[in-house]
Amino acid sequence: MTEDLRVEAAEAARAAVVRAAPDPRTLHAALDTTGYLTDTGLTTALYLALRLPQPLLLEGEPGVGKTEAARALATVLGSPLIRLQCYDGLDAAEALYEWNYPRQLLSIRLAESRGVTLAEADLFSDDFLLRRPVLAALTHPGPAPAVLLIDEIDRADDDFEAFLLEVLAEASVTIPELGTVRAAVAPVVVLTSNRTRDLHDALKRRCLYHWIDYPDTERVVEIVCRRVPGTAPSLAAEVAAAVRRLRTLEVQKPPGIAESIDWVSALTLLGVERLDPEAADQTLGVLVKYREDHDLIRDRGLAWLVGKPED
Repeated sequence: MTEDLRVEAAEAARAAVVRAAPDPRTLHAALDTTGYLTDTGLTTALYLALRLPQPLLLEGEPGVGKTEAARALATVLGSPLIRLQCYDGLDAAEALYEWNYPRQLLSIRLAESRGVTLAEADLFSDDFLLRRPVLAALTHPGPAPAVLLIDEIDRADDDFEAFLLEVLAEASVTIPELGTVRAAVAPVVVLTSNRTRDLHDALKRRCLYHWIDYPDTERVVEIVCRRVPGTAPSLAAEVAAAVRRLRTLEVQKPPGIAESIDWVSALTLLGVERLDPEAADQTLGVLVKYREDHDLIRDRGLAWLVGKPED
C-alpha cells in the first residue's frame, strides 16, 4: 500500500469512528441499542479508547461483561470483532500468522510437473499466508477499524506480553519472510484480564485502564430482562438478590452476570415464576460449577439462598 493510500485509509477510519462516537453520550446510547448496558465510567473508557486512540485494559471478576463490552463496541462501529483467546503456552505465531504448508507443497509439486522452479519469494507470499487474529486485525481494510479483543491476557505468559508491546505501541508486527506489516487502519484493541496474575508495567503503560465491578441489583435486573425476553422483573430481582447473597460465601467461582442470565433462562424454560428452594435445588448446576460450592450452598441452606425464612 502506498503512503497516500495509507493516509487516506487512516483518515476514513477516523471519520468512521467520529460518526459512531462523536461524544460519550452518543456512544452510551449506541451501546444501549446493542443491548449492552454500561455506566459513565466504562462508557468514557471506551470512548477514549476509540478517540485517542489507545488500547483499553478491562479487568474484573469473570462474568461481569468484559468480553461483551468489546463485542458491543464492534457492533456500534459496524466492524468485525476479532478475538484472540489467550491461554498458557500461547506464542506469537499462533496469534499472528502461519504459512499454509499443504498449499505450498502442492504448488511445488505442480511447478515440478511443469518443469518450473519456484523461488523462495514465490512460496512465502501473501497467497500462502494464514492470518491469525492479530494479523487479521492489523490488515483489516476498514473503513471502520476492527476491534481486536485479546481475551484473558492474564492466562498468557511473559513472552507473549512482550510480543504484544510492538502491536500496541506501533500497530505493526514483523514477519521475517515479508518484513514489517504496518496497519493502515489500526484496530481498536481491548484487553481483558480476570487478574489471575499481575500484568507487567510495560504493558499497562500502553493501555487505558478500567475495572468493571459487579453491577447493583437494579442494573442486573435490567440486564437480565433485556437478555431473556419475557422474564418477569420479579423473578429477575429474586435471582439477582440470590446471586448477590451467594457471593458472600467463600465459593471457588463467584457467579457473575452471565450466570445470572443463564439461571433466569433455565428457570423461565422450566416455567418457574418465583424463585423458591425447590427451584434453586433443581437448577443449582446452572449457577455454580464446583461440587464443593454446591455443598457449601446446601450447608448454608437453599432457603437462605433464595431469601425465604426457614420453616
